[in-house]
Amino acid sequence: MSGVLYLLLGLPLAAALAAALGPPRLGEVASLASAWACFGGAAALVAAVEDGASVSAAAQWLRLDPLGGVFLLATAFLYATGTVFSIGYLRADEQRPRFARFARSYYAYLNLFGWAMLLVPLMNDFATLWVAVELTTIVSVLLVALDRTDGALEAAWKYVLIASAGLGIALLAVVLLYAAGTPALGDSYLPRFGSYLAAARRLPQVQVELAFVLAVLGFGTKVGFVPMHTWLPDAHSEAPSPVSALLSGALLANAFYAVLRFFAVTRLVAGSAFPRDALLVFGTLSLALAAVFVLQQESYKRLLAYSTIEHMGVIAVGVGFGAPLAVTGALFHVLNHAAAKGLAFFGSGSILRRYDTKEIDRVRGAARTLPWSGPLFLLAALALAAFPVSGIFRSEFQIVSGGFASGAYVWVAILVALVNLAFFGVVLHAGRMVLTPPDERAVGAGETSWWMVTAMAACALVVVGLGVYLPGGLGSLLAHAAVVIGGSR
Repeated sequence: MSGVLYLLLGLPLAAALAAALGPPRLGEVASLASAWACFGGAAALVAAVEDGASVSAAAQWLRLDPLGGVFLLATAFLYATGTVFSIGYLRADEQRPRFARFARSYYAYLNLFGWAMLLVPLMNDFATLWVAVELTTIVSVLLVALDRTDGALEAAWKYVLIASAGLGIALLAVVLLYAAGTPALGDSYLPRFGSYLAAARRLPQVQVELAFVLAVLGFGTKVGFVPMHTWLPDAHSEAPSPVSALLSGALLANAFYAVLRFFAVTRLVAGSAFPRDALLVFGTLSLALAAVFVLQQESYKRLLAYSTIEHMGVIAVGVGFGAPLAVTGALFHVLNHAAAKGLAFFGSGSILRRYDTKEIDRVRGAARTLPWSGPLFLLAALALAAFPVSGIFRSEFQIVSGGFASGAYVWVAILVALVNLAFFGVVLHAGRMVLTPPDERAVGAGETSWWMVTAMAACALVVVGLGVYLPGGLGSLLAHAAVVIGGSR
């Protein structure tokens, strides 16, 4: 299995090179081959670690355990479906000037982005983990700015400034944790996850707690925790829709993965109460702000961006509850959110191509205008609102049940109230866009591309499938991943 780890890191780089040097059709083929081969490789690796084992390579510099497997699977799925959607999304502009140049840049950066995000859950120490997260920032900024409109350039600058400041704080957290480990591990050592867990009882509590707070603030900037979230709505709104899906479902989740690695160490050093309370506070703040802003959005892409902040808050609260059922539900939510947000942003891209507007009030009758994409976009909205039979309903139900099991009744009540507030906002706006009759400005009916519909259908299959059936292997993976971060009181 170690060869598969190298495959995941080599194929996207090769595809990026082919896309940069060849014509757009070569970029499409290379990207498709790379993305789906990586998804297959990720699935094979996940199957190898679902029982609690680990896979390593490159003298332990690369390593995958069940916790990393959850985030690797979410990333690989969106990389694969995003590539499919991108083909139809870009071909809609095929007749525009300089399309070939734009397509070469897009596919090159898309594969580099996929490579950087696949790298994150494969890192085996805090230093290279930070480097991998920083790489995702560098490449994703280029994708956000790719359209070169005033809005895109402004969003990219805002993103790079705020994210860089946050990752500077995260680097300080890594340095502080390294210093905390020096008395126990020596003056020169590799900051491997396992080394800290083994030496946890000998690490200074105050320094480790401070490192965790800095990690939550620093990596939490990329997660979109309030109040470090301000870059997120602009970047998600201005990026090409397939990129928005990857930002929302994979990039933010990978940043949260880094927080969880700090959480696992801090829990053993300082006890579980401190890191759990920190995640409960940041998660609830994010939920509260997102629920309010979802109600008053005028842009459907910004609506989905604030929905992302909401769901990152749900995941943080689930881990904060601490009960095994809640932590397992939070990790399950990572997968469900990736599929649902992929479906939602792909749907927004299809609507944007047909209506040429991001304004909610200017989109009417999408169910008639886009007979497949319109209903699938509404399905995504219902899933994000935790409608029954969706995977998100199932994972949120687990989180709430785990919250009751942990005795966090007040936090559970707040969670349920805010999630329901967001439910009304998302469903209200999406329902108006899809179910109302077309107005006099109605555009011609018909899908822009079946490539786009295919990608949406793949996401919809996962969204509904995980709501009605949880494969035994996936359930085992989630349970063992929860153990890695201490899913117990």
